Amino acid sequence: MPPKITNSVAWQQAEILMQPAFIRVIDNIRKQLDESSWTGTYHDVLIWPPSTTDEIKALVTELLQAMETATPQEADEIKETLARLPMPHPGYHLRLQRQQQEASIDLWELCYQVCFLEYNLEKESADIDTSLIDEFGEVDWLRLDAKSKELVKEAFAKLPQD
Repeated sequence: MPPKITNSVAWQQAEILMQPAFIRVIDNIRKQLDESSWTGTYHDVLIWPPSTTDEIKALVTELLQAMETATPQEADEIKETLARLPMPHPGYHLRLQRQQQEASIDLWELCYQVCFLEYNLEKESADIDTSLIDEFGEVDWLRLDAKSKELVKEAFAKLPQD
């Protein structure tokens, strides 16, 4: 889940870092894939809150589809219903395969690990890693690349071994 950002300065810093972090993560994944026996494909996914049942997921999906052809009055009713239900957020995963083995890496979670200090799923809020921003308020590309390279390397090291 995306971390909660607590103030406007941190929000601006996150906006500065996320796209460059994503670029570096993808490039470092490409380099790791070139050196490994894994093959990977990228996929858009929906990330649901942990306690969401399959029935609720199906209902939300059905309601979202119904919105496309709903009258304005029906759309208002659907929005009211959706406001009371858990909503997914978009995700982006790298699905890896090697012979009969499969694994998945959540790319946004990896980007959050790059951009935030000590980021983990259990913490609701996180602090921006300001060492990735130089004294002029710009991205420090060398530090960003080094951190993303290390985190991608760690992600690949956690994959199942032969």
